Amino acid sequence: MRDLFIGLMSGTSMDGVDGVLAGFSAGAPRVLQHASAPFPTALRQELMALNASGPDELHRAWLAGNALMRVYAEVVHALLSHAQLPASAVQAIGAHGQTVRHRPQAFDGTGYTIQLAQPALLAELAGITVVADFRSRDVAAGGQGAPLAPFFHQEIFGRPGEDVGVLNIGGISNVTLLRADGSMRGFDCGPGNALMDGWCADHSGAAYDDDGRWAASGQVITKLLASLLAEPYFALPPPKSTGRDLFNRPWLQAHLQGFRDAAPADVQATLAELTARACADDIQRHAPALKRLIVCGGGALNGHLMRRLQALLPNAQVESSAAHGLPPLQVEAAAFAWLARKCLRGEKLELTTTTGARGARVLGGIYPA
Repeated sequence: MRDLFIGLMSGTSMDGVDGVLAGFSAGAPRVLQHASAPFPTALRQELMALNASGPDELHRAWLAGNALMRVYAEVVHALLSHAQLPASAVQAIGAHGQTVRHRPQAFDGTGYTIQLAQPALLAELAGITVVADFRSRDVAAGGQGAPLAPFFHQEIFGRPGEDVGVLNIGGISNVTLLRADGSMRGFDCGPGNALMDGWCADHSGAAYDDDGRWAASGQVITKLLASLLAEPYFALPPPKSTGRDLFNRPWLQAHLQGFRDAAPADVQATLAELTARACADDIQRHAPALKRLIVCGGGALNGHLMRRLQALLPNAQVESSAAHGLPPLQVEAAAFAWLARKCLRGEKLELTTTTGARGARVLGGIYPA
């Protein structure tokens, strides 16, 4: 198996980079190596800050993109070292970049989505062709630019004759609904780990709530949960996508105005319930007969969140993607290796039922080694 690609993903959790080396046979990938690297504290802080307007943004964003590519390159070198392969053995790197703004269809009818990346720099550092900027063509074609992973989910997790749901819980959560007849739908549900991680960092000093233990120790604040769930985004029909532009610290603080005396653990429990409810409500609304839900992303490692999803979806079997051969933290990185291969082969993806784009498009820009 020499059809080798690397996929790199840094998601809305903004905690670091996951990378995979994948080999392809008959179109389906097999992960051969996995590596990851955390963001240096200063880079993570800058990336978080760039989610909102601030001084000298163009200068800061370009330098942050350079720094991000250096972390990406570290992961690439780790993958090659583990596999004992030269850079020349890899056809291309699929590099997602770091989303800092996501406003499709806003302002002028087209809007934009911004994934910070300097793919030319990564091509120089790695010595490998880089495919990047996957989302902007979709936005240009009238789509949401997200989610893109459903096409990969269909390739890996689709089962003929069976309805399957694939729920990715990163910083933002998105669901793919794979129908028994081969049709597909995908969209963003709402917050994933972003609000929980931020609250945990602010009030416990930990970067995230390990296994959801802190949330499990608290009590859901019913009135706060109702206020959060009243956000109009949750009632929008798909196609729809979202990000930290909406679900961010100021959004949460606005809802907490009447709950200043709430125990931090109770707020964490409520945020976990918000994520679970937003996902479960969308699944019940759009796939009420679903019998199997495969969960990936960092949220799949949160035992409390997984238990809440199972309780809210009693008729479905909720299980980790690890049970289907692909560990949760490898799925999205593998998806961008797959998307890079699609781009190099000039293969279009039919985007209408997921992002709402006008039709099939080739996604990504190519930066040769």
